[in-house]
Amino acid sequence: METHKIKLTNKLSDLEKIRDAMENIGAEWRIDPQTCMSVNLALEEAFTNIVNYAFENNDPQEIVVDIKKQDGKLIFVIKDEGRPYDPTKAPEPDTSLPAEDRPIGGLGIFLIRKIMDDVKYQRIEAQNQLTLIKNINP
Repeated sequence: METHKIKLTNKLSDLEKIRDAMENIGAEWRIDPQTCMSVNLALEEAFTNIVNYAFENNDPQEIVVDIKKQDGKLIFVIKDEGRPYDPTKAPEPDTSLPAEDRPIGGLGIFLIRKIMDDVKYQRIEAQNQLTLIKNINP
């Protein structure tokens, strides 16, 4: 099993760290560039939601992404100590409506679900743990 860890803070400027890490991991683990790009998009959506909604104030908070490659899967566990929120329970947005008629919110989670093969949430002690799984080998 191969592993990596990305340590981030609750600042949108850390999106660059995610992108850089995915480029390096993709090269190191020989992952198809298209898969890396789509997974990066899902990670950025999840991270942005955490930064924008998980914390009461702008005080520095740590967000950790544990990444492993195991049994033909990429597994990302995103951990934060923000307010509890289970994105897997978010309703599917009505994408049949024109964009201007849709309520704001929900598209990031929708996108994550479409990109990843499995999305799970746990609250362990005082920590949110969002697990995103992408199959990379048929």
